Amino acid sequence: MTDFTDMLTGYRRFRETGWAHQRERWGELSEGQAPGVMVIACSDSRVDPAQIFDTSPGQIFVVRNVAALVPPFETAPGHHGVSAALEFAVQVLNVGEIVVMGHGKCGGCKAALSQELKDAPPGEGGFIANWIEMLDGARETVVARFGDQRGREVERAMEQEGVKVSLDNLRTFPCVRAKERKGELKLIGSFFAISDGQLHLLDEDTGVFSPA
Repeated sequence: MTDFTDMLTGYRRFRETGWAHQRERWGELSEGQAPGVMVIACSDSRVDPAQIFDTSPGQIFVVRNVAALVPPFETAPGHHGVSAALEFAVQVLNVGEIVVMGHGKCGGCKAALSQELKDAPPGEGGFIANWIEMLDGARETVVARFGDQRGREVERAMEQEGVKVSLDNLRTFPCVRAKERKGELKLIGSFFAISDGQLHLLDEDTGVFSPA
């Protein structure tokens, strides 16, 4: 298991190779950023968007959270981290595409499906339970299809329905709706299968995910 000492060793390698070899690029980035794509992904340590898409520094603007979820637009007081990042990406950075990337073996989606954390107090699963309540509608869709069945096929269906939830919620934001309508912004649903390393893309017309 990696600890921070290992990470510092990696940092020193980065300074000697990655940073040194791209010094001109880092110099450009010190003046500002202009990523063309925003990626909304899960916090899961196995699904790093920069690694999966083999990107260079400054190419993608990334937000990661449990189950790659986007809350619906709301103006109630609170700390709206995902909404703030989305607003910055769309209104300030003017990204042209937003990619929602779900993934296989997602613990948040599995917990939403099983409801194992339901009614848990904050600090003992309650924060997670409250967050993944956004997947209740997706769970209803999956249960309507599979009933009481459980297993990898059902979990995968839940994970992919979660991507659709985030896409739907993205479109509740006025700035996203307006830019998508004008053709200035494109929303993309995707799913990364950890088991075989394959990326799947969503056809929103059919609701089907197919290998990229």
